[in-house]
Amino acid sequence: MTDLAHYRNIGIFAHVDAGKTTTTERILKLTGKIHKIGEVHDGAATTDFMEQEQERGITIQSAATTCFWKDYRFNIIDTPGHVDFTIEVYRSLKVLDGGIGVFCGSGGVEPQSETNWRYANDSEVARVIYINKLDRIGADFYRVVKQVEDVLGAHPLVMTLPIGTEDQFSGVVDVLTRKAWIWDDSGDPLNYTIQDVPADMVADTEKWREKLIDDVADQYDDVMEKYLEGEEPDIETIKRCIRKGTINLDFFPTFCGSSFKNKGVQLVLDGVIDYLPCPTEVKPQPEVDLEGTPTGTFAIVDAERPLRALAFKIMDDRFGALTFLRIYSGKLEKGTSVLNTFTGKSERIGRIVEMHADMRAELDSAQAGDIVAVLGMKNVQTGHTLCDPKFPATLEPMVFPDPVISLAISPKDKAASEKMGIALGKMIQEDPSFHVETDEDSGETILKGMGELHLDIKVDILRRTHGVDVIVGKPQVAYRETITKSVEDEYTHKKQSGGSGQYGKINYIIQPGEPGTGFVFESAVTGGNVPREYWPAVEKGVNSMLDQGVLA
Repeated sequence: MTDLAHYRNIGIFAHVDAGKTTTTERILKLTGKIHKIGEVHDGAATTDFMEQEQERGITIQSAATTCFWKDYRFNIIDTPGHVDFTIEVYRSLKVLDGGIGVFCGSGGVEPQSETNWRYANDSEVARVIYINKLDRIGADFYRVVKQVEDVLGAHPLVMTLPIGTEDQFSGVVDVLTRKAWIWDDSGDPLNYTIQDVPADMVADTEKWREKLIDDVADQYDDVMEKYLEGEEPDIETIKRCIRKGTINLDFFPTFCGSSFKNKGVQLVLDGVIDYLPCPTEVKPQPEVDLEGTPTGTFAIVDAERPLRALAFKIMDDRFGALTFLRIYSGKLEKGTSVLNTFTGKSERIGRIVEMHADMRAELDSAQAGDIVAVLGMKNVQTGHTLCDPKFPATLEPMVFPDPVISLAISPKDKAASEKMGIALGKMIQEDPSFHVETDEDSGETILKGMGELHLDIKVDILRRTHGVDVIVGKPQVAYRETITKSVEDEYTHKKQSGGSGQYGKINYIIQPGEPGTGFVFESAVTGGNVPREYWPAVEKGVNSMLDQGVLA
């Protein structure tokens, strides 16, 4: 049970290929959580543990991990960048207190960065900005800072300046302390020296430092008064001002570096501790009634209050379903019963685990501020609230986007058909932006999702993870047909079957009816006497063929 002031729940979000997973990998190395750095392009990154992620070198589902930096506990969620998996970013930001927005030094502010930034604004998440990949050709730190202002309409507060550009990039200047952090070329993030600012950067450093103090001094009146009288605040006071403004979303501390080359990440981690809020400093989550109307009460982050937890993600792995929970208030203990306010049913808490990508550590209990996973929940879905049965309450639910593209699939054989239903059921629970429907007219199973890549990966997961072989096609358009003129026809049925055999002859007339009248069956006996028991069988035979078209 760590002191809540030492908690930081943060997410890492950005456009595809800005370096989120690489940055997460460096954070895990620096905090001692892993000993060897795995690269995304080798399929060895810790948080990209799905086969599909390793092959494609992209993040598909958000992964959670916990690590410690200078006695502070970081619960980190690494999120995907592709627009197809944007729901993962949305639901992660919903339960986090702070974020690191990563921007590519040469790509700048890209379309998905804008979407994710907007999500973070909607969720009112405080952020620090990290401009990555400054070792790349065409990288320009100052251009990206300008883009953050122009494109995102945000106020970047420059905390570090790059030393050298492109392949000459060697380190960063900490504007506050007026010190230069220089790394050698060994690739070890710990091989750095702290020196005086290079002579050619002194003027620049002073200019940006003055701008920084100008921007933050007005957070506290007493600091502002002294500053206007010509007294410069000390570093601790400046940090206090930056922290207050960052939590109020007035500005966003901006750092720079190159995660791949292991330069600059330590200062980002210090920035997370210094400027991002702990769980108690964030606006508490509003509670709502079952219709979704706010009740005016809030889930205050406090371990002594009644339990309030939000299920924000369900992941199916080889050991069963994992339900990820953000605990807003109270304690969650093994063996206790909690109420799911959405279903009105009680759930028993079996095993509680702390996740490190796909590895897990068993816990006996968790408290307000924690992000944990629980095994064996039966009826809990994304967005459901778990609470103390004596003090029920519902947290504001999540809103998910509607699917935009669909795909038809059919099982290859009967064995696949049975497995397919179970597998799709699990996949729908994991991903609320993935829908499955059966087309009434064509009888096809239709998958609906957020984009081609999204559905492509779902089919891949069906085949590899669940072992269901399916045939993929484009969804058919279901045309409806009707007859246009009267037709008279006859049919003779003969079947010899070792006994007396079967024989029957039928004459029939089909005529178009009035539009909207549907199917009407009449039996007119002409010559011979057809027993009444046969009529329903004939009607059923005609009826069964009505659903099958021939022309389209």
